[in-house]
Amino acid sequence: MSSALLQSSLTSLPLLGRGKVRENYAVGDDRILMIASDRLSAFDVIMGEPIPGKGALLTRMALFWFDKLAGIVPNHLTGDDPLSVVTPAEREQVEGRAMLVKRLKPLPVEAVVRGYLAGSGWAEYQKSGSVCGVPLPPGLRNADKLPAPIFTPATKAEQGEHDENIDFTRMVEIIGADLATRVRDISIQLYQRAADYALTKGIIIADTKFEFGLDADGTLTLMDEVLTPDSSRYWPVESYAPGRNPPSYDKQFVRDWLEAATVDGKHWGKTAPAPALPAEVIARTVEKYQEALTRLTS
Repeated sequence: MSSALLQSSLTSLPLLGRGKVRENYAVGDDRILMIASDRLSAFDVIMGEPIPGKGALLTRMALFWFDKLAGIVPNHLTGDDPLSVVTPAEREQVEGRAMLVKRLKPLPVEAVVRGYLAGSGWAEYQKSGSVCGVPLPPGLRNADKLPAPIFTPATKAEQGEHDENIDFTRMVEIIGADLATRVRDISIQLYQRAADYALTKGIIIADTKFEFGLDADGTLTLMDEVLTPDSSRYWPVESYAPGRNPPSYDKQFVRDWLEAATVDGKHWGKTAPAPALPAEVIARTVEKYQEALTRLTS
């Protein structure tokens, strides 16, 4: 596996922006070179240590899922080689961890689909019996499978801020009823196809988030990453049991360590800077990501 990339530094292309994990460079007016770094964020805080090879693993998994989900909705891939738009000296920063994609107008909402009750959804259900305005049956336990997948959108937060769960009515106010309905229905369809496939490989996809944009013609297009352990909650079937948080293939391993971490004798307050990740946590996280990819693609 190549050396870790905490941050890319291309000079041949204009930098459009740096996200929590990805960096986007303009390629003309109609394409973007999207590079997945080895950064990891948890609780919307970027860790100071890279996870070696993570960006390449995420890219391989995203490309795998874009292929599996073909036919439901167009995606942002151009099919062009990312190495074709950078200089020879920059190829090491790009090879295996980048996608050359269409430039879109992103929708200002995240499309979250939940098939199981977990995370912030479980916390909200305990208080209100619903998640993002979607009423659920009483008596559900942590990690229970829901009667049917539910759509629970969120607004996109600026870096360092927390995404905010919203209900569908609020989403309609933001992007309009027709577009909101299409995003909801397509997202559930994408989730269902992915979840059904993953089960055949011994993986439960508890929840995930999709991002969409519009092209120049107004065509709704799936963009960014898709169904990676950074944007999804993956559980191994063999250790799943309702009533508790199952062990996971995603960055929940890091989250659990951070929940118990202390800074100056106090529990970390989930604000930057994050505690330094120990070598064993980094190594275990790499193993988790690799195992998920191997299971899904073998």
